[in-house]
Amino acid sequence: MLSLSLHGLNYQQMRMVSGGVNASSPAMASLGSRGRYEFNSCGGIWSGFGKGKRNNLIATTGNAALKKRRLSNLPLCSSALAESRNSSRADIYKEVLEAARERFTQEISFQSKDKDISLAKALLYVAAEDEAFLALNRELDSRSLNNERRDLSSPSDAEESDYVEAMLLAGKNISEWLSELDAIAKQVEAELVSRDIGCDLVEVLEAVNKVLFELRGFKRSFIVTDSKCSYLHFVLSSGCASAILLSVIYIEVCRRLNLTIVGSRVGEDFLIWPPTGNPERLFKVTSGHSLFGVVNGKCVDDPRSKASDINSNSLLGLDIAANRDIIGIALANLMRIYWKRASRKNYGLMLTSPLRSVYKAGEKFNKNDGANFPLLRPQELRLAIMASQRLLILQPHNWSLRRDYGMMLYYSREYEEAVQELSICMAFAPEEEAEVLEPFVEKLHLMRLESSWKSLGQKGRLAVP
Repeated sequence: MLSLSLHGLNYQQMRMVSGGVNASSPAMASLGSRGRYEFNSCGGIWSGFGKGKRNNLIATTGNAALKKRRLSNLPLCSSALAESRNSSRADIYKEVLEAARERFTQEISFQSKDKDISLAKALLYVAAEDEAFLALNRELDSRSLNNERRDLSSPSDAEESDYVEAMLLAGKNISEWLSELDAIAKQVEAELVSRDIGCDLVEVLEAVNKVLFELRGFKRSFIVTDSKCSYLHFVLSSGCASAILLSVIYIEVCRRLNLTIVGSRVGEDFLIWPPTGNPERLFKVTSGHSLFGVVNGKCVDDPRSKASDINSNSLLGLDIAANRDIIGIALANLMRIYWKRASRKNYGLMLTSPLRSVYKAGEKFNKNDGANFPLLRPQELRLAIMASQRLLILQPHNWSLRRDYGMMLYYSREYEEAVQELSICMAFAPEEEAEVLEPFVEKLHLMRLESSWKSLGQKGRLAVP
């Protein structure tokens, strides 16, 4: 197991502004007191760090050719790093963290029309930020192991570069992954030409299905804790996708073919289809499957799923999801996956578990509460927090999202930030939920005071009148 201490590395905390969240603030919580990180859990996400491969982020003092070869394996392209000789890789990854969040915020900005939002771009910026976070941890870990002593301060004359666009995700940058979607659409066009088919809706969808599911081999993953299948670049490279990511690819490919695909959340599933005045065609069974069933997978035939109740009549009554809603579903799935992985050693632990235990008449602050504090995996917890921050950019007034964000900050022992977020949550929450939150926030405030008292080197317990 590789580990390191991240001391003195801070990001701006998300602040509420009128009407939403300040887009210029990347909503990064402090990493300064996060303790020691484990790095053996998410290795499958990174290009060039497979099983048995040596971590190439270790700084070297070899000749230029050797250095160039090693840089080529990093999550940033070698040219971008070579042009920034005065900047350390850690500085570059920090810049990517902030820039990727800013690009994501700009892409989903409420100043833009929803139809102009690119699902692919937004989710690739999510991947770039998470990749940069993991790469930063690996870089700092390698330095710790090698006990490097050189000055790592950021120079003022560092050459500017677009590190977000240069970030390699499974061997390709963001532009190249967008081009991959273009290539899939062109492959569908070639399939239509080979069949000498016109623009009939059903025939176009059948061509899309053949390219995606037969020629390209895309399939849905049913491993609910596999985070890799929730990142667009990994899905495009491996073909293994979560249901929502496969829907995103389907929508993006059809958009390039000037074919509109809409979607709606039905229970735990997300269903997609083309708007048509004759929905019966989508449910016509041919060779044992309907077109609607091929597009949406096994859930439409599973009697345990609400999706199995959808037919040509009920389809027209579903609420159509906006692009921001689809991005929100993808982020919520990502947050749940990382929370499950972070709390893996604490079976049954829920984000809201501490709220109910405190909501008892007369319960007071217990100085021994920290002794029973659940041990969570900090890297996965931080990734869950990052997904939650992006969700709040999309839905700043959603009280339940803000409650979950505040609770994750509590588990991360960021008591001051947790008090702030949960206090904001109480302003939006229903009265009965606010009553549950209030005693916990009061307790959390005392824990924050106690933590501040100890950080000043004071001995004994803080006396609270």
